[in-house]
Amino acid sequence: MHIRVILPIIGDSLIDHVRSEVAEWAAPDTKVDAVVLERGTASIESEYDEALAAPGILDQIARAAEDDVDAVFISCFGDPGVHAAREIIDAPVVGGFEPAVLTALSLGEHVGIITVLPNVLPMLRSLARRYAIQDRIGTMRVIDMPVLGLEDRDLLLQRLEEQAVDAITSGEADVIVLGCTGMLGVAAELQERLAAAGMKVPVVDPTGAAVTWLESCVRLGVTPSRTTYLPPPAKDRSA
Repeated sequence: MHIRVILPIIGDSLIDHVRSEVAEWAAPDTKVDAVVLERGTASIESEYDEALAAPGILDQIARAAEDDVDAVFISCFGDPGVHAAREIIDAPVVGGFEPAVLTALSLGEHVGIITVLPNVLPMLRSLARRYAIQDRIGTMRVIDMPVLGLEDRDLLLQRLEEQAVDAITSGEADVIVLGCTGMLGVAAELQERLAAAGMKVPVVDPTGAAVTWLESCVRLGVTPSRTTYLPPPAKDRSA
């Protein structure tokens, strides 16, 4: 099985870290490679960023189709370009939001999403409405740290724990979802901290949820439905 990770940013400073994280979640027989964008933004934290990144994402989707990969993970919790990508590749494609939240819905009644900045919240609320799950989202919270500032692991875990504890004790969340694929390698420790505080609540890592979801789709032999994701009509285009 071959999974391609599209890191939807320009610059390759994070690519080795992301590739290693995905490989840790993947099965031993799964090949993982990763690419970045030739045009786009340094991170996606707004609708504007997402719009600028979309052409670069679709360029990489076209290359993934040419390379006959088995599945594609667009490594961003905002699911940028995911639905457009499904129209042009015969392989399962996910971002971070859909697999993480749908996994969380099987683990508890109300889901609490903890993301990076207030700018991101309208995007995530829009996704919740699209997937018709807004009534199961108990809360969406921020830690006020930009994507490119998440390398401070201690501060990241401190702020995640503060928001998670408050969401759980206030009855707003039965499951915690990390709302940024840049929150790498902290889900297990956050879950342990919550358990130590008497809160046995699962914490869903969006990268892990995406990778294992894609592996399951490939093993099931399923790809995007062509009654939902119809191929785009032929016409002149300049992207």
